[in-house]
Amino acid sequence: MGENVGDQHRGEPVEVTCYAGYKADERPTTVTWRERTYQVLDVLDRWYDRDGNYFKVSVEEGGQHLLRHDLGDDRWYLVPPREE
Repeated sequence: MGENVGDQHRGEPVEVTCYAGYKADERPTTVTWRERTYQVLDVLDRWYDRDGNYFKVSVEEGGQHLLRHDLGDDRWYLVPPREE
């Protein structure tokens, strides 16, 4: 089964739990990737697009990751780093 080109740019699916304050999914609090859960320590940056919300986060293991919440299918993705 072939992979859709659009899916490659979307990233790898992850499970995310969020803090919901004045709006739903206000900010991520945990990320589960490949059966391991990481605590989000800080949201370093965030921006909003018409199709999705992006969060650059730092996690307990010391890494920084970009998460995308796809608003069309209400799913979360770990966005791969850009190749420059």
